Amino acid sequence: MTIPEQPGPDSVGPAVPPSDVSSPHPVDAGTQGIAAPQYPPHQHPAYPAPEQAAAPSAPGSGMAIAGFVLAIIVPIVGLILSIVAFVKLKKANAPRGLAIAGIIIGALLTLAWIVGIVAIGFAIAGLAATCAELGPGVWDVNGVTYTCG
Repeated sequence: MTIPEQPGPDSVGPAVPPSDVSSPHPVDAGTQGIAAPQYPPHQHPAYPAPEQAAAPSAPGSGMAIAGFVLAIIVPIVGLILSIVAFVKLKKANAPRGLAIAGIIIGALLTLAWIVGIVAIGFAIAGLAATCAELGPGVWDVNGVTYTCG
């Protein structure tokens, strides 16, 4: 095997090896030296190949997440949204755990809101009845001060 001549400082053009030299690497006449071997393109492990792309999520899964979050913040809205998501996920035969959790949390917190509102209503009605009985003014009844006007 012979080694091709290297170009000198006063030579012009690329060095092309003689045709009788066999090289395991292809030669590119447009560049100086030997071209890099051609390898298959590298697939980055963080990005799946197109044929391995993730399947689309089930319809209603985003709604189940929103229903779960809203069940904590605005219980009645979260309850309704979780019920709708549950129905959609059931039709798609997809996991329904988050929708069920949203329904349970939304129902319990909605019930707590209703009980709280009813209790406040009874307290206001009791205060109004006491003030109607006592009349206007400031009253002290069993250690409780009522200001009726």
